[in-house]
Amino acid sequence: MIIISWALTALLILLVLRAVLSWFPPGGPVFEQINNIAYVSTEWLLAPVRRVVPPLQLGGVALDLSFMVVFVVILLLQGVVASAA
Repeated sequence: MIIISWALTALLILLVLRAVLSWFPPGGPVFEQINNIAYVSTEWLLAPVRRVVPPLQLGGVALDLSFMVVFVVILLLQGVVASAA
């Protein structure tokens, strides 16, 4: 159970890292490499949810809700794993 908990925590960290890095313009090679790792590590999880949950249109801006859905589901799963341990 502890491995599952660690994996879920790692996913949460990668999701937050991806969100934070998306706020900044592209930088040097190290920044780009970290951004690519965060993107590749989380896109497999976000893409299926994005197909089901459309972005929320706020004027001329679209808010991607898939991130929030996945984040909440992972938090719920962590609670289930913690209570089972």
